[in-house]
Amino acid sequence: MTKPEINVTPLIDVLLVLIIIFMVVSPLKPSRFKVKLPQEPRPTDRVELNPLTLVVNVNDDSTLALNMEGGLGNVDDASALTRKLSETFQQRGANGASDESGNVIKTVFIKAPKGRAYGDVAKVVDAVKMAGADPISLQIDPPGH
Repeated sequence: MTKPEINVTPLIDVLLVLIIIFMVVSPLKPSRFKVKLPQEPRPTDRVELNPLTLVVNVNDDSTLALNMEGGLGNVDDASALTRKLSETFQQRGANGASDESGNVIKTVFIKAPKGRAYGDVAKVVDAVKMAGADPISLQIDPPGH
């Protein structure tokens, strides 16, 4: 009696067909992402600022300011900024300053010099979060400003 053997020819045929399929399909996969970049603002565009906008400025000397109101600590000790933002949000809740869905407006923009260390900005973001701000955005100025 002869010993049974496995016939690998059909297996090889299937593998060759799969290899050919993968070779044909692989160039069709996207090799880059298409990005839609914002357009440069025209000098005639005037943006009206919302009076409820809160901007935290991180100055060159590491001091913090809220809407140009200074004396709110520095990057390493932002407790005064946190207190001021908490008070502002409480006042807005009492005065009914809310958005369309009835939530108190707690949007805060953080503006820091381009050369500021990432860790310093992260500390300010943490301080603003502790005050209850949501959402928090980073404000970016165009080059030369």
